[in-house]
Amino acid sequence: MHNGQGQLVETFVDSGGRIVCPAELIPASGQYVLAHTDVSESPLAVPVFFSESAPNGFRAAASLPATWMPGVRLFLRGPLGRGFALPSSARRVAAIAFDDSSARLRGLIPPALKAGAAVTLVCGGAPDGLSEEVEVQPLESISEVYAWADFVAIDIARENLPGLRSVLNGAGQVHGKAETQVLVRTPMPCGAMAECGVCAVVLKDNWVMVCRDGPVFDLAELK
Repeated sequence: MHNGQGQLVETFVDSGGRIVCPAELIPASGQYVLAHTDVSESPLAVPVFFSESAPNGFRAAASLPATWMPGVRLFLRGPLGRGFALPSSARRVAAIAFDDSSARLRGLIPPALKAGAAVTLVCGGAPDGLSEEVEVQPLESISEVYAWADFVAIDIARENLPGLRSVLNGAGQVHGKAETQVLVRTPMPCGAMAECGVCAVVLKDNWVMVCRDGPVFDLAELK
């Protein structure tokens, strides 16, 4: 983990932005950095997730605070958490944005394509800037895409985990997929510093902290 400074140099209509920072502060796909500014009214740092690579830094996924304008200086700590681990053997990769933007999943696409895998993105709308090699499917196709893939990455809010389990159970898929990783989104106010418990999630045999033990978990681990 590192501490350092960066700068927000560009913002986008989806509330994401491009951050310039030292290479050691760039999170991997699924990881995050904690960021705050010296002009922020909030005492808490903001978790900023990786979306895509960018020159001298990275493109951050939404939603960045609306008060952050291009040029603002950022104080960064990270990278933090457990990110996605794309198996080298994966040949049919599915990225599923269950209830929000697909931005936190897009970092998986370039390495999957480079490895020769077919990639399908399941989301609520067709994002801009995707490679023509990526197939985009609507949320209604989750069951079919899940059955097709040999590796699945899912982005979901913590409160919607029961809904995901219901969808996959209904399709008879929960126990048929060896490689399924889930990025669990939830407030992480302490950023693994204080074990405040706000981001706790239940695994099969104990409670863990999303900020420290996640935010990416194997689906088989999640209760």
